This record gives sequence, C-alpha cells and structure tokens, in this order.
Amino acid sequence: MLSEDQINRYHEEGFLLVESALNTTEVAALRAAFERDCEVPGPQRITEDDGVAVRAVYASHQRQPEYAALLRDPRVLGPVRRLLTEDVYPYQFKINAKPAFGGERWSWHQDYIAWRIADNLPAPRQINVGVFLDDVDEFNGPVIFVPGSHRAGLVRDDRREGAKSELHLDPDDIALTAEQLADLVAAHGMTSPKGPAGSLVFFSPEIVHGSAPNMSPFPRRLLIATYNDITNLPSWTGEPRPEHVVLRETRPLVPLEEPFLASLEGAAR
Repeated sequence: MLSEDQINRYHEEGFLLVESALNTTEVAALRAAFERDCEVPGPQRITEDDGVAVRAVYASHQRQPEYAALLRDPRVLGPVRRLLTEDVYPYQFKINAKPAFGGERWSWHQDYIAWRIADNLPAPRQINVGVFLDDVDEFNGPVIFVPGSHRAGLVRDDRREGAKSELHLDPDDIALTAEQLADLVAAHGMTSPKGPAGSLVFFSPEIVHGSAPNMSPFPRRLLIATYNDITNLPSWTGEPRPEHVVLRETRPLVPLEEPFLASLEGAAR
C-alpha cells in the first residue's frame, strides 16, 4: 500500500520510485520472457537504426504469461488504482531495450501528446509503470524527468513534419525544442530515478522526460505498462493503429491475490 506521503509526492512531482518491489527470482523470470519475445518476428518488434538490435517490443503480455500476470500483480495494479482510478485497463505495453555499448537516446517529450494525436485519446487519464529489468544507474541511459512539469499541461500539441512512422510515434516526432526544455529545467530542475532491477517507477503521461544513449557495458531494459481509465477510450476517426500498439481489451483489470510468479506457479500445479 502506498502511504499518503507517496501519493502526494506522485501528484506533486509527477513520478514515484518504489525500489526493489520485485525480487530477484521474479526479475529473472521477466528477463527470460523478454529474451523469448525478442525472438518472435513481427511488427511488434522495433529495431535500432542498424536493423538488428532491438529498440522496443510491444504487447509482450499477449505472448508471455509472466507479463500478462504482472499487469495484475497487486504491487503494480494496487498503486495504479490508488494514483489514478479503480477501473483501469492496459492501454499500451512495451519494453524499451537499451543494449550495452549502443542503446540510442530517447528525445525529450510528453507521452500524452502522442496518444492524443495518434489515437484521439480524450484526456491524460493514464499512468505509466516502469519496471526495471536491469539495475539502473547514471551510466546506462536512465530516464530523466523534469519533476513537476506535468502540472503545466502539454508543452507542444503537434508533431513534426516528416514523421518517422504514422503507426509508431517516435519521441523525435513530438520532441520539445531546446528553448522549451531549457525553460522547464530552469523552473523545475532534472532528476533521474535509479535503483536495482525489480524497482518500479510510476509516472504521469504529461511529465517531460527523455534519456541519453547507453555508452556503458551494461544493458538497460525498461518495461513500461500504461494503464488508462476505462471511461477515457480512444475514438478513432480513421484506421486505428495496430492492436499491438494500442490494446483493444478494455475490461477493468482485477488484481491477483498474490504476486504474479506465485500465481502462475499455483495455476500450473
């Protein structure tokens, strides 16, 4: 259960770090599931510019039972319901992989503008949950937040000309200008949540964030599950984005009674 102080801190700063929420056995199971999923061909797998290294994988919960159960783990879903609303569903599920010696940067951006543009999502009634699949430190390209930047709403409301893809909105397509970022940092500063694998970071869809390249010998794989209020559904006017990018199952999630791995092991017996 989150304390009142943690809840207030999330709403004030736009993010909340909970260190070592998952144990080493659970993290190992999630890593193994990620490795399996990277071998599954299809449009859900996004590569770096070299066409080989995996940059992101979408909708792994549709193929790997560990991730499907993780979405309902009480340590994850419980805080989500406290910070957002009781009835939520998974709007998007992805794993951003920054390989050692070459994981590329992610431009400064706010998530909600991408979803409003691409999916006509009515309001920023979402919460992101980042799960550290690796230890995150100052060397391997951690996510950097501008704390409190979510309280001012959207900094920009369009996408740049010549976007990389109509289906997958790259942060470059909605990146803040240098002037916009400098003004925000002057007002709010910057911070970068770090911690051991198994830590969770809950963050607002409107907080400004980005990350530097990973020049270290250590990978930085970050799972990001985005939960949306069931009363805040997309309303597409044209062809919707693929289901692996924008999930279609909108029934509210019910928390498991025990941690995800224990639940899976119990079901197998």
